[in-house]
Amino acid sequence: MTDPGTTRFDARPLTDPVDPRAVTAFLREMRAQHPPTATAVISWVLFGAVGLMFAFVLITVSVGIASSGAFGGSVGPLLLPVLIFVSVAAVIAVITVVAYRRRRVERYRIARFAAANNMVYEDRVLNTPLPGMIFGRGSSRMSTSLVRGHQPRFVEFANYQYTVKSGKSSTTYRWGYVAVKLDVPLPHIVLDAVGNNALGSNLPSSFDRDQRLSLEGDFDQYFHLYCPQGYEADALYLFTPDIMARFIDNAAQLDVEIIDDWLFLYLQRPVSTTDPATWAWLFGVVGALMTKFDQWARWRDERLQVAQPSAAPGQAPLPFAAPAGLLTPPPGVAEPGRRLKSRGSWVALLVIGLIFLLMQVPRLFGFFGGMP
Repeated sequence: MTDPGTTRFDARPLTDPVDPRAVTAFLREMRAQHPPTATAVISWVLFGAVGLMFAFVLITVSVGIASSGAFGGSVGPLLLPVLIFVSVAAVIAVITVVAYRRRRVERYRIARFAAANNMVYEDRVLNTPLPGMIFGRGSSRMSTSLVRGHQPRFVEFANYQYTVKSGKSSTTYRWGYVAVKLDVPLPHIVLDAVGNNALGSNLPSSFDRDQRLSLEGDFDQYFHLYCPQGYEADALYLFTPDIMARFIDNAAQLDVEIIDDWLFLYLQRPVSTTDPATWAWLFGVVGALMTKFDQWARWRDERLQVAQPSAAPGQAPLPFAAPAGLLTPPPGVAEPGRRLKSRGSWVALLVIGLIFLLMQVPRLFGFFGGMP
C-alpha cells in the first residue's frame, strides 16, 4: 500500500483513458465473483418486458392512427401526446444507459487505482461484518467499491448503503467510510463533527448527553466527544492535545467512531470515487492519525481483573505473589466501556409528537362541535 502518510500516490488510473474491451473483461470478472441474485435477475427481466410491451403498444397505436382515415386524415392532435411520451421515454432510456456505462468505467478505474497503489479492490460485500454504528441497520446492507490496504496496517475505503422501511415507504441511506484496524480494543468513543450537522446530529445513533466530554482548547467547536461514563480520564489519555490538533486540522468534516479495535471515519458521500482530490484528502487524514496509533496501543483498562499466578492442581502453593499494582491488565475493555448508551433522536421524537397531535385534531373538532 502506498504510504498513507503522504499524498504521493499514483492517481493516473482515475483519469487516464480506458480501453472498452478491458472494461468489459473487468465486468465479466466481477460478475463471475458476484453472480446476480435471483431477485435482481427477475427485476431486470420484468423491467425489460414492461419496456418492450410499452414500446410495442405505442408503435402499434401510432401506426394504426396514422394509417386510419377515421379522423379525416387529421391525426396531428392524436399523435402529439404519443410522440411526447415516446420522446420522454427515449430520453430516460438514454440517461439510464449513459449512467450505467459511466458506473462501469468508474468501477474499473477504482480497481486499477487500487492495483497501482499496492491495494486490493473488491466490488461488493453484502452485510458488511463491521461493528460501527452505520452497519447492521435496516436491510439490503451492502458495501461497494472497496479498496483495502494491509501495510502498515489494515485500512478499508468503501461506500455503504442500507434501506430502512417505515410502513409502505422505504428510505435508502448512503455513506462513505474509512475503517482502520487498531492494535488493541479501546473504549467506545464517538466524535460528532459539528461542521456537517444541520438540524441536530447527522449520525444514525444518538447518545445520552451525560456521556459528553468537553475537552480543552477549541476542540468542542469542531467535535462533540462522547465516551462511556467513568472513562473520561481514558478519553483524555487517548486524545492528547497533539492528537486533537490532528483531528481538527485533517478530519473536521468527518464523523469518527472508535469501537472495539476499529476506528471509523464517516462521510455522507462516496469515499471510493474517481476524484483524485478526495483520495489525497483521505490518505492525508489516515496518515496524520496513523502516526499516533502507537500511543493508543499502550492503553490498558485498569478495570479489567488481573488473575494472580496460581499453582497447578496437586502442587504446593507458589511461595510468592506479584506486588499489587505491578500486574498490567491484558488488552481489552471492561463491559461498561464497550458501548455508549444510546437515546432516541430528538428529531424523530418531534416528528412522532407532531403526527400524534395531528391525529388528535379530528377528535378535538368533534369534541368542540358537540358542545352546546
